Amino acid sequence: MARAIKIPSFRFKNPLKRPGPAPDEPYEDVFEEMTLQEHLEELRSRIIRACLAIGVAFLAGLGLAIPGLKVLANVAHAKGGFLATSPMDPLTVYFKVAMYIALALAAPAIVYQLVGFLAPGLTRKEKRILYTSLPFVSLLFVAGAAFSFFIVAPHVFGFLAGFLHHSFKYEPTGPNSIELLLQLMAGMGLAFEMPVIMFLLAKLNIVSARRMASWRRYAVVLILIIAAIITPTPDPFNMLITAAPLFVLYEIGLLLARFIAKPIQRT
Repeated sequence: MARAIKIPSFRFKNPLKRPGPAPDEPYEDVFEEMTLQEHLEELRSRIIRACLAIGVAFLAGLGLAIPGLKVLANVAHAKGGFLATSPMDPLTVYFKVAMYIALALAAPAIVYQLVGFLAPGLTRKEKRILYTSLPFVSLLFVAGAAFSFFIVAPHVFGFLAGFLHHSFKYEPTGPNSIELLLQLMAGMGLAFEMPVIMFLLAKLNIVSARRMASWRRYAVVLILIIAAIITPTPDPFNMLITAAPLFVLYEIGLLLARFIAKPIQRT
């Protein structure tokens, strides 16, 4: 009677599969220490990548600068175009608008490189929260800039064009108009980040929602000051146009901080 031969079984480890904790076992955050030279090399690498993104976007900005100047002239109420007070004004303004467009197009890549440089010092939960909030940061900034361009800027330039029109001939120059428009768009874009900032403060357990709600009266005064800085005109109507959406965004930020942002504890 032949004996059954038992063939031993072998288990091969997959070299591509990294060992990890069980599903119910929490991950332990490990922070890699870097020397000063390694930090500087990492910073240089991030800056080079951001500059490359700006360079590529600048090529697109050169093509969008001319139609952008036409739109800007309409918004600034510059009939027949801007006034050039120097022979170099048209060329300077053209490249300045192209650079501003390039910075706007490359802004997501710049923010990504900045977050990538700061991420090693954060926990896994903080990294996940930060990366998740990046799309909302970009959308809110674009929404604020668009609100300023299509709603705030026409009223501001309209007020300036009609102010003492019997005593002054309104012929705005390109550099001054661009600087004013950039101030309006950048100011409103940053101000529209208020809900995300409030959400992150509550989520990271830095400031509680109850504490932010207790600051409402101070927030109203601060919003009015920000609106007055963004809109340089003394017209209260323009200031209210700027301040009204900021009040709404503050209340939205309180709702997000109170009902959605569950504070995390850093271990």
